[in-house]
Amino acid sequence: MSTPATIKKIEKACEAALEKFQKIGLEKYASTQSKLEYVLGSFRFDGNPVGLFEIGEKALADLKSYKKSKPRAVSKKLIDDLENAIKNK
Repeated sequence: MSTPATIKKIEKACEAALEKFQKIGLEKYASTQSKLEYVLGSFRFDGNPVGLFEIGEKALADLKSYKKSKPRAVSKKLIDDLENAIKNK
């Protein structure tokens, strides 16, 4: 089971990922962006972090993919924060 600190980390990492996808603004990532918005809202309503971990993994994969084409557009800290939050679930 996730600890409160781990849950807080995944919530913050997902918020940061959502902000990055909003700045990127590519249609290719619209699905991931809308799913992040949904799971963040859902988490705030029911406190269940399962969706944050699931969509966090998808966001991580998408951000890594985007970083390959635009290395300076996605910070290493954002990638690291998502990876650390996901692996500690």
